[in-house]
Amino acid sequence: MGSRQRCPTGALAMESTPMGASGCFWKEWQEAEKTNTVRHFFSWWLEPAYEAAPPEEASLTDAEWQLIREHNLTREQIGYRRQIHRKYRHLAKQEYAENAIECFLASGECIFETAAIDERLQGLGGPVEARRNGALHIWLPPAMGNEYLVAIDPAGGGTEGDFTAIQVIDLRSGLQCAELCSRLTPLETAREAAALAQEYRGALIAVERNNQGEAVLAHLRGNCGCDRIFQQGQRDGWVTSTVSRPRMLGHLGAALVETPQIFASERLLRECRSFVRHANGRTEAQAGEHDDCVMAMALALAVRDEQLTSGLA
Repeated sequence: MGSRQRCPTGALAMESTPMGASGCFWKEWQEAEKTNTVRHFFSWWLEPAYEAAPPEEASLTDAEWQLIREHNLTREQIGYRRQIHRKYRHLAKQEYAENAIECFLASGECIFETAAIDERLQGLGGPVEARRNGALHIWLPPAMGNEYLVAIDPAGGGTEGDFTAIQVIDLRSGLQCAELCSRLTPLETAREAAALAQEYRGALIAVERNNQGEAVLAHLRGNCGCDRIFQQGQRDGWVTSTVSRPRMLGHLGAALVETPQIFASERLLRECRSFVRHANGRTEAQAGEHDDCVMAMALALAVRDEQLTSGLA
């Protein structure tokens, strides 16, 4: 449930339970971070009644000691926390959230390991540079001797359509270097990708060929003069199919758990968090959310794996 009300100062306030990583309140919470709006998260231990028999000090886990140190919890509160986890098990974070990231659990079954995503989100820093009014984030500039990949999940553009996402990664380490997410036409996409490829030392460009990808590839060859383009079967581009899509998402899911430090984008990680498996078995963004950055990164990691396997990187 949510509501809007006036504070004593006259400012407008909104309050709500999270209700999953989508919807009106989720969007308001995300937008508030970009403005001067103050955000408050209220954890369960602010309720004085939430106490239980205290556990023995010797039985306290590292995670419990961390909560005691960071939030000044009592052993009685730790005892109540143990009751929560015994009762709710995997739903404990949803019912009794302990931070502003965990409280927005995805509705539906997220296909990625949410604990790994949450941990990485808490350790992120901001980009070293933002361009195009924040659409393009740069974390790692190009370095001498490194090889790079520019991966593109294209869209048709337009004010109401999907976003085009472009991921730039280091081919050898997999480190995320830059990310562009914006509504672009195929020609604009080709120009942005070509510019990034040139900036990143003549990077290899991989384009999802499905749908608008054919137009992007034509512009890359014809209007942008790009010739270092990833090919499958002597044909430019990557085809995402019912066979390749699960493999692509599998690479991304494994990397989120095994090498989470390669990811720098909060935008990407929050998309991962709302990427779910629906009742019909289809995997995609939760209703009202986007998965463009997810699919661009899944493409980047899949192409990287092929390049490494073939010895081309």
